Amino acid sequence: MSASQELEKDATNYALEAVRLDKQGSKGMAITMYQKAIESLLQLVQLYPEYSLNKVYVQRAIAYQERIKAIQGAVITFREQQPHVEARNADVEGEPKSSEGGKSSYEELIITEKPNVKWDQVVGLDPAKKAVKEAIIYPVERPDLFPLGWPRGILLFGPPGCGKTLIAAAVATEIDATFVSIDAASIMSKWLGEAEQNVARLFGQVRKSAVEGKPAIVFVDELDSLMGKHSNEVGGEIRVRNQFLKEMDGIVDKGKALHVYVIGATNKPWDLDWAFIRRFQKRILVPLPDHHTRLMMFNLYTTNLQLAPDVDLHELARLSEGFSGSDIRDVNQSAQLKLIGEFFESGKASDKMAKPRPLTMDDFKQILEDRKPSVSLDMVALYTRWFEAFKAL
Repeated sequence: MSASQELEKDATNYALEAVRLDKQGSKGMAITMYQKAIESLLQLVQLYPEYSLNKVYVQRAIAYQERIKAIQGAVITFREQQPHVEARNADVEGEPKSSEGGKSSYEELIITEKPNVKWDQVVGLDPAKKAVKEAIIYPVERPDLFPLGWPRGILLFGPPGCGKTLIAAAVATEIDATFVSIDAASIMSKWLGEAEQNVARLFGQVRKSAVEGKPAIVFVDELDSLMGKHSNEVGGEIRVRNQFLKEMDGIVDKGKALHVYVIGATNKPWDLDWAFIRRFQKRILVPLPDHHTRLMMFNLYTTNLQLAPDVDLHELARLSEGFSGSDIRDVNQSAQLKLIGEFFESGKASDKMAKPRPLTMDDFKQILEDRKPSVSLDMVALYTRWFEAFKAL
């Protein structure tokens, strides 16, 4: 298989997975897959400018980026609206089918594919990474050094798009763990009626993995949907939450030093019930990137881009103050997409020897002028106050 075919296959697979996750409501993981699809498409266009389908690839990349923006800014849940990117854009075959009665099966609601995220892909966030390493990686490497045990519950909270999912995936890769990702909203909306059995089955699966010598991580996205305070709960929801509490207590087995961890991610920690908060022995803020981290991000995201001499990454880091990690990634993607779109519209793409011009500082400034940070100052203040009240590093 040629390099171009490999890239096409990667883009298609990422898009297939993104659409599947998007439809089941796993927003954080869907965004990650959409971004990977975009990266593969842009790399394909850059490496093979003579491709006749490049215009289609650019259009798809733009569509995926629009879907990411819609997910990040959505007020209603994905179940109440159709995805902007249809399955046909990814040549979908064999879509997952719901089980009898319209309920999604257990297999459809969890993701067990091992992530492939390295620590160097998690830019900045040194305090958060240090706390997670102390809680998970070091006990796995040398359990004999922890006579009092180690934390099994890790809460990652902070603004959306700042790296919570990346940290969880990087930890799983580092310790070669069984990685099970579930979306709390999907549990509450689709597991009712069979929820307790599925929660028990989930934890039984990861405990078995740990007994067999392979660490296991349960990653719960949008934790507040499962463990938040609700004034109008129905009996089924209460039973699901109680079962989850029971299972979390169960992984701290006094007789066995099992390496089973629950990593929860939430953008709304203040909505969590105290019964759940106290079960997460580590409560770690994943904040907006500071100037140095933003500079590292611009360095990372522009590595494979052709930049004009006037591009000043330090200035871009200054101009992007208040932007989240995903905001900065979007800025770089938007600048490249705009450049490629300009290249095709000029008619030069038909010349197999032609290349797009380098990205200039003005290209980036225009994108930054057209975008606002996805996190407000009021939200930042809320995270800071909650961290001061409940932090546990």
